[in-house]
Order: sequence, then C-alpha cells, then structure tokens
Amino acid sequence: MKSLINKNILILFLGPSLAVLIVFFFLPVLAALLLSLTDFDIYSLGNISYLRFIGFKNYNGLMNDPLFWKALKNTFYFVVVGGPLSVGVSLGAAVLLNSKFLPLKKLFRLVYFLPVVTTLVAVSVVWRYIYHPRFGLLNYFLSFLNIGPFDWLGDPALAMPSIILMAVWKNFGYNMIIFIAGLQNIPVELYESASIEGAGAWQKFKHITIPMLAPTTLFVSVITMIGYFQLFAEPYVMTQGGPLNSTLSIVLYMYQEGFRWWSIGYSTAIAFMLFAIILIGTIIQFKLQKEKYV
Repeated sequence: MKSLINKNILILFLGPSLAVLIVFFFLPVLAALLLSLTDFDIYSLGNISYLRFIGFKNYNGLMNDPLFWKALKNTFYFVVVGGPLSVGVSLGAAVLLNSKFLPLKKLFRLVYFLPVVTTLVAVSVVWRYIYHPRFGLLNYFLSFLNIGPFDWLGDPALAMPSIILMAVWKNFGYNMIIFIAGLQNIPVELYESASIEGAGAWQKFKHITIPMLAPTTLFVSVITMIGYFQLFAEPYVMTQGGPLNSTLSIVLYMYQEGFRWWSIGYSTAIAFMLFAIILIGTIIQFKLQKEKYV
C-alpha cells in the first residue's frame, strides 16, 4: 500500500514535467525525423498534397553533396582548433584568478565574464569592424610592427582562424567560472603536502590540479564541443559563409537550405546528421576521459 502511494505521488509530481517534455520535445523531434524522410518544401507549405515520402533519399543526397562535406570540414576545423584553445585559455585564466597573490580578482572575473553575457550578434558586428582590412583596429596595431594589412575576413586562409579567435574571446569566461569552482573544491592539504615533499608549481599543476579537475574538464569539454558544433551566428553575421565557403558551417548550411531555398526536408536531414555527430563525439569524450582517469 505504501509503495502504491509513493508511486502515485511520484506520478503526480513528475506528470506535468513529463507531459511538457513529451509535447514540446519528443513529439517535435519525432515530427522532424519523419519530415527528414520527405521532400517537404515551399510547395508543400501551400498544399500538403505535394508532400511525398522519399525514405532516405535526403540522407543519400547529403553523402554526395560536396557543399555538405565542405561545411562539415569547416565545422570540424572550428571544433578541433577552437575547442581545445577555448578550454586551455579558460583553464589558464581560472588558475591565474584563483591565485592568492593576484589583487582585484573579483574585478578581473567580472571583466573576463562580460563577453559571455554580451549579445553574440552585437559582438560579431563589433569584431567585423575590428577585422576591417583598411580601418580595423587589428590592422592598425599591427602596422606599428610593420605587419600587414590583412584581409582577415576576405582571405579564405584567414577567415576561419579569425572567427575562432573571436569565439574563444567570447566564450572562455563561462568555462573559466566553472574551472574556478572546480579549483576551489580541490583540498588545500594536497598542495601543502606536495610543497613539503618539495614539489614545484608545475608538478603540483600536473599531478594534483589536472587529475582533480578531470570531472570539471570533461563537463567543460563536452559543453564546449556541443556549442562549437552549432557554429552559426559568427559566420552568418561576419562572412555569410564566405569567402569561397571557407566559413560555411553545418548549421549555417542547414539554415540556408531550410530558409533560403525552402528545402525543409533536406535541412532537417542535415540537423539529424549533426545530432548523430555530436552524440558520437560526446560518447568518445566520455570513454577517453574514463580510460584516462578511472
């Protein structure tokens, strides 16, 4: 009788939340999956009778679409280069701000975190002017070193690194706060014992800080990877995917197919391909971290 009452109470409390998840998450995901198996386009919006079930034709089309592979390559480049760089900068800033000898730590934390709460579109517009080949601040400062000028967003070789630099600056503050929380949970006694044994700063960092931060690093790595795979606003505002599609990302390509060319079924297939890639990447990261620290 008691277990039955507990079960009814559990259903009473979880029911509304589960209902919201089913209606606003699982059902839309299922509908999108079915949509990816059709040729839903602008004509189907006007007359549903034009909608045809085509099976996995959209997915087969992606496998033979050179633009999809170009966008996938660009996205992986952004994730593989920008992700570790962002995590590294975040960790370095966290270690610095967690130091006992740094004055005005709260002020620095505020300053470093400000880009995170700033609108991404506004930041992208500002950085587009910073990268301006003629009037930009970056080329202006480089001119004092007799370097440049460079067309940062107009050169296919420089456009993606320029976006990566901006994205790292924009996002590292959030991960920095998480790393600081992780650092403050490391027992001080471990560092004191290491000091007694004669360990230096690098040895403490390598043998105490890094292993103790493993769960935090895993969390930061996963959320950074997921966020970077969804690269959209930066190239959309700054380059529109150019030059020569060198900054075209998977999400930007999905947007173009769905809302510029109205190939909604095809763009939905791109979305599920991205979901599969992120899922595989997350599983790989979990397994690598488990093998390394467990």
